[in-house]
Amino acid sequence: MKNILIPTDFSENAWNALIYGISFFKKTRCTFHIVHINSINTNSSGEAAMYVSQELLEKTILEESTDKLEQLLKRIEHLPLNTKHKFNTLALYGFLTDHLKKQVKEKKIDLIVMGTKGSSGLKAVSIGSNTGNVITKVPCTILAVPEMATYHNVKEVGFPSDFQLKYDYRVLDTLKDILFLKNADLRLLHVSPRGEKMNATQESNKSLLLDYFKDLNCTFHFVTGKKIDESIQCFSESRNLDLVVMVAKNLNFLERILFRPTVEKVSYHIQIPFLVIHEA
Repeated sequence: MKNILIPTDFSENAWNALIYGISFFKKTRCTFHIVHINSINTNSSGEAAMYVSQELLEKTILEESTDKLEQLLKRIEHLPLNTKHKFNTLALYGFLTDHLKKQVKEKKIDLIVMGTKGSSGLKAVSIGSNTGNVITKVPCTILAVPEMATYHNVKEVGFPSDFQLKYDYRVLDTLKDILFLKNADLRLLHVSPRGEKMNATQESNKSLLLDYFKDLNCTFHFVTGKKIDESIQCFSESRNLDLVVMVAKNLNFLERILFRPTVEKVSYHIQIPFLVIHEA
């Protein structure tokens, strides 16, 4: 039994992430915990708020959220019945990452499925975005689903890395479980800006990964490109990847791909979901 946490803001983007998560685990027995977290500042602006106690305001907000969650469950009921899936809902009030951390611990969450917000998905995120905060601050594997992504069988998974760090076996086990679940192939990718050869540490980590995934169809690919994100984009398109995987431990590499210091297009995120695995 897997426990999947899905934050929602009731947008179509969040609904798309929910559908993707349900489809991804259609053959797996799961409990989906759908949670709506109201920001502390929600509806607190304006003169009217001055005459409403914090307790009453919070109660009203949570009641409204609970009603919306009930409507969401009714919408889910119109989907094809899957007896392997169970749905729970919860309305909360407070800080997003704080509540998600608590839910992950209390409910022993295996995965967070979260839609990437905005018309551009992850094309121009900043580390201050909701998705970015969850990726970097909540110790749980997260599946970020772009709003343009539609589920189809996951057959090829890309794993870009700078191969500078040795990965914990818990991380590799998580990835292997997904590959076996989907009967998917793994493509290890190293991007070298100047075509430089890998050093001894990188070669060692590359060999470790190839050995660990030797019972799967796993291949290594070396690409030369000045910009890592653009090189990954070209590789993703040429291989028609269904999922891109990274490890949260390698934060420097992660930031160079997901979190841009300026608004730049990273268009391969428009349709390809991104899985970030945590060690904890």
